[in-house]
Amino acid sequence: MGSLNRHVSIIRPSPVALPMENQVNVALWIVQVFLALAFFGAGFDQALNYNDAQRRLPWVGTLPRAVATLIGALEILGAIGLIVPAWTGTIPSLTVIFHSRRHELPQLGFSAFFGILAALVAFGRIVVAPF
Repeated sequence: MGSLNRHVSIIRPSPVALPMENQVNVALWIVQVFLALAFFGAGFDQALNYNDAQRRLPWVGTLPRAVATLIGALEILGAIGLIVPAWTGTIPSLTVIFHSRRHELPQLGFSAFFGILAALVAFGRIVVAPF
């Protein structure tokens, strides 16, 4: 019986790996959803919860309420644009211009981080794994 066990192997299914394009597609969707949630959260506060946004984000308090609400609404649209790319697009460079004119370096870094993530998603969606 011992010699039989040496010759009989248990048949194990091999792990199914997604093709590289599908792996990239999944990774891009994860980043897109992350960005959309970040944009939606910030936009929601600015557009619909102004007092809380003003307390947490000092630059919001320096803007008229209508402007902060407009920026918040545009961020919500940007979140939609990340999830539903056929409907809308975003222009992340406007954020950099806004904060650099106001000499707000910490916000520039934060905006640059999200801008780089958005650029990676755009590259991935246009070149690597288009819809």
